[in-house]
Amino acid sequence: MVTESLIGLAETLVYGFMGIVFTSVPIAGNSVPIIVLWLIAGALFCTVRFGFQQFRSLPLALRLLRGEFNDPDAPGEVSHFQALTSALSVTVGLGNISGVAIAIAIGGPGAVLWMMVAGFLGMATKYAECTLGVKYRTVHADGTVSGGPMYYLKRGLGERGWPRLGAALASFIALAIMLASFVSTNMYQVNQVYTQVVTVTGGAGSFFDENAWLFGTVIAGFVGGIVIGGMQSIAQTTEKLLPAMSLLYVTAALIILIANYAQLPQAMMTILTSAFDTDSVTGGLWGAITQGFIRAMISSEAGMGTSAIAHATARTRFPAAEDHVALLEPFIDTVVICTLTALVIVVTGTYLEEGLNGIEMTSAAYATVLPWFPLILAVSVTLFAFSTILVSCYYGLQASEMLFGYRKRVKATYLIVFLSLTVSGSLVSLDLIVGLMDSLVVLICIPNIIGLIVLAPVIRDEHRRFKAHVHQRDRARLSVSS
Repeated sequence: MVTESLIGLAETLVYGFMGIVFTSVPIAGNSVPIIVLWLIAGALFCTVRFGFQQFRSLPLALRLLRGEFNDPDAPGEVSHFQALTSALSVTVGLGNISGVAIAIAIGGPGAVLWMMVAGFLGMATKYAECTLGVKYRTVHADGTVSGGPMYYLKRGLGERGWPRLGAALASFIALAIMLASFVSTNMYQVNQVYTQVVTVTGGAGSFFDENAWLFGTVIAGFVGGIVIGGMQSIAQTTEKLLPAMSLLYVTAALIILIANYAQLPQAMMTILTSAFDTDSVTGGLWGAITQGFIRAMISSEAGMGTSAIAHATARTRFPAAEDHVALLEPFIDTVVICTLTALVIVVTGTYLEEGLNGIEMTSAAYATVLPWFPLILAVSVTLFAFSTILVSCYYGLQASEMLFGYRKRVKATYLIVFLSLTVSGSLVSLDLIVGLMDSLVVLICIPNIIGLIVLAPVIRDEHRRFKAHVHQRDRARLSVSS
């Protein structure tokens, strides 16, 4: 009775909080959350203000990723590639698998198209965030680095003459990032992995069905063992995990699409027509746009600024060098992997089955090809979730240290709370977690996008400085070769 009362109270608080965060305005007969309009405005601003860099800077981004501009003597902790894989370990996670299913369940298949649009626009947002992340980072005496939106908001706005506003926004976003690390990239991940593991190990008769706490404890133990080693330990783990788990998941998805190739054109047409269907029972045009942008933002973190925490640790003397690497994230995460998941769900028709949501919908799609395919999904999501939890723990720790100081007591307290919630993630309702997750992550976007707009001249100046360095380097190389 006490447990039910506590759950009821939690649901009341969470849904009340959601009602405030997702305050809507009427547009063309639809209720559109103001926060979604804010996300769209921020992404469009970055795209236009910085000259469509998500398309123009791709060749240079690939050169950086190959290590052409690596400087082992530059300040920082990890290489460009390690920074990218660490950041991708958070973004390429269950948002690509269960998050896409949630978007389709709520916004219809049309949400997929708007996720792709948001992914392309988000590349420019990520470009801006990670420039500022490196520009305003702190390199400590021991060589470790602290950076992210809380740093560029405080210092950047302080430089522009608004120190109090900068400090207030920095504290707000640090608190939101810390809380979001507990829920969206921790409890949510464990919850969905647990659901899939129970499914493939016997459902209601599974050993884990009665021992959820044990599952969460095992995950927490592995996470704690790696996180204690700091960013370098996390980066060394993610640079090995990310390519392997991405290849496994993408290969399985392609096999499903090949097996259903005859239905693929119809699936694409369904996505396209549903994206502009004003009469859709799932919310119409703006319902699809809302889910597309929110799920893309949660998946890629473009607009949140959190990836700048990982990218700030890259070894570089040029802040704009890392932004070129960072803009690849939303493309890989949203445009490629999220789209593959969506096509698998739509082409197999599992989104039409009642009672399926989140990871269960994706699992049902995998089972249509071979009965043991959900086992591959279980392995994939476990690896995705594990790497996501690792890096998100680091993000939340950085935010907590910004708020409460760089003391061992702060780190220990944060890790105890984080790992305790890792254990409890397998015990809590998905709807409750998703509601709280959505509210927290969109709150992060409010101060972050304000910072991107105010600090746009700084981003532009850093971009020009790095481009001048690249041109000078290329000219010198050409003169030597000639």
